Amino acid sequence: MRLEKRPAPSAAALALAPLGAIAFTLLVSSLLVLWAGAPVAPTWGLLLRGAFGSVFAWTETLTRATPLILTGLSAAVAFRARLFNIGAEGQLYAGALAAVAVGGMHGGEGFALPAAVLFPLMVLAAALAGAVLLLGPALLKAKLGVDEVVTTLLLNFVVLLGVSALLDGPMKDPAAMGWPQSVALQGALELSRLIESARLHTGLIAAAVLAALVWALLKFTTFGFDVRALGANPRAAAFAGVPVTRTVIVVALLSGALAGLAGAVEVAGRTSYVTLDMSPGYGYSGIVIAMLSGLHPLAVLPAAVFVAGVLVGADSMSRAIGVPTYIADVIVAASLLSVLVAAMLAQYRVRWR
Repeated sequence: MRLEKRPAPSAAALALAPLGAIAFTLLVSSLLVLWAGAPVAPTWGLLLRGAFGSVFAWTETLTRATPLILTGLSAAVAFRARLFNIGAEGQLYAGALAAVAVGGMHGGEGFALPAAVLFPLMVLAAALAGAVLLLGPALLKAKLGVDEVVTTLLLNFVVLLGVSALLDGPMKDPAAMGWPQSVALQGALELSRLIESARLHTGLIAAAVLAALVWALLKFTTFGFDVRALGANPRAAAFAGVPVTRTVIVVALLSGALAGLAGAVEVAGRTSYVTLDMSPGYGYSGIVIAMLSGLHPLAVLPAAVFVAGVLVGADSMSRAIGVPTYIADVIVAASLLSVLVAAMLAQYRVRWR
């Protein structure tokens, strides 16, 4: 058996690859549901109702989807330029810490900026924190050829250890009764609610607008052309005059900034402070979302809603029927593997000897 590259992969095959991956994932997950001793159809019905069956379910799903849109955009932008950013989780935490440092620890007697000034400074600090965290691995790749998969992945653990130290040290909330959490944001800096008595906030609108802006940037600008050329063939792009190093650095800054903004949005929209369990793997789920979307910024939106729906619906399903919530992690992980295989089969055919 060998793989042979197709002369011209059809647009239909590329478009149907994510759908086929989702169908295969549901099939595998159904076998696990049967193994757990639960009926398949009622289980998936409960998952769908828990994620999309009511206004409350929709608000919870969209609330969970908001940071996932930003981490999905972060991975999609980087992967398009063949910069494999696996560090969005650490960049999210770096952005959250920077947001709290500006918006929670700021001020004192006789010195306090108004919220209209402090809010953009908080957002800028979060974006810069995420961007700077990815800049180092990008420079190591561009200048020395160091594998960014390794450096960005290991930085996640470095950042989480740093977060732990800060939450037990200078950023610890004295009113938390010993619980490791940061000081809270000022109330004036929290994002507004879109629906009364629900957690859905205006960060969803900001994430959707950023998805549209990133799509326009990659579609209609010279920088977007450079990114596409670099992703298609780095050597050919360099030969054609694309500034490879500069493009990689700008992509890294943009990708890291988007992940850092995910941390700021999560703090300002949902938690108000930083804890070690603030993110249930949003950065890693962003990779799945980027792959499900085919690295298309606008397709990140439905992909993020799908993953968020799985996570939210699994909680409701587990309470109702007793299937472990870990099946949501299995679904997300299987989605990533199956979409990679589906994308490969859309571009390569299997030949038997």
